[in-house]
Amino acid sequence: MAVLLALSGCATRAPTTPAPDPQALRADIQRRIPATVPDRSGWAGDIQVAFSAQRIAPGVENICAVLAVIEQESGYKADPPVAGLPRIARGEIDRRAAALHLPRVLVDGALRLPSTDGRSYGERLSRVRTERELSELYEDLIGRVPMGDRLFGGRNPVQTGGAMQVSIPFAEANAAGYPWPVEGSIRNEVFSRRGGLYFGILHLLGYETPYTRKIHRFADYNAGRYASRNAAFQAAVSRASGLPLELDGDLLLPGAPLDRPGRTEAAVRSLGPQLGMDERGIRRALELGDRLGFNDSELFRRVFAIAEAHEGAPLPRALVPGIRLDSPKITRELTTAWFAERVDARYRECLQR
Repeated sequence: MAVLLALSGCATRAPTTPAPDPQALRADIQRRIPATVPDRSGWAGDIQVAFSAQRIAPGVENICAVLAVIEQESGYKADPPVAGLPRIARGEIDRRAAALHLPRVLVDGALRLPSTDGRSYGERLSRVRTERELSELYEDLIGRVPMGDRLFGGRNPVQTGGAMQVSIPFAEANAAGYPWPVEGSIRNEVFSRRGGLYFGILHLLGYETPYTRKIHRFADYNAGRYASRNAAFQAAVSRASGLPLELDGDLLLPGAPLDRPGRTEAAVRSLGPQLGMDERGIRRALELGDRLGFNDSELFRRVFAIAEAHEGAPLPRALVPGIRLDSPKITRELTTAWFAERVDARYRECLQR
């Protein structure tokens, strides 16, 4: 009995793998980076540190997933230039001023004021090339000019940055464990190569998924964690209820009171008698939509059981969300599917390389 218990205890323990040699891992990453990229060893070193600090398995699939996103988002530039950024930024300022009913003459006057580097805000605005430069301008404007604070509500409108175009609020919320000294702020770190890579890798690989294909993780990188799983759930809800739904991965309307649900929640509620769940139970289950555990919920299993009975065949548990990308930086019609497919193609090229 004692021997059996000991063997049983060993069997349930998670297998451990030795930590990879840092130099060997850097060399492996470096040889997969395109030969035309300057300072391949520097890029490889920052990626290796991020993998080690976050305890992410450094297999070829994870390495190539990171490199594919970097190549798609910035072309291996730590602070990539944005075409037409002065025009985009001025358009955003004018839009906000119009929404606040501020005369253009007041905005022009504020931009003529001298900034901290001696140049006027307007002159700096006309010369910005990257999001880091624009972010620094906004920080200066918000901190020193009342008009700037009023225009932006005390909040810097630059919300993404770095080589992987990661969300700055995400980085600020997940700064614990950051392996380098913070120079100024986490916002500043995102615009550095090391910071942009660290938080981009965390956003891409720092959570468990139920997916069997990397393309759904790439779609999540663009649309939000578990958006692909949630889009598949929405498709199942639509089949089960007969109600058309946008497959956008958003299961709940943010801030919606219980008596005014969003379309996905309302469609799920229409299945209430079949599900054996009331409105509050459905709401509680849908609140798990940003977690892996939603897959194990009774709601998830019952909805798919009903939908598959209607369909007469198994349904996918992951779908690339149908989202149109909307940003002042985007000058043509793009979608999450376009992004995920482009990154997936680069990922496959990396695997072959």
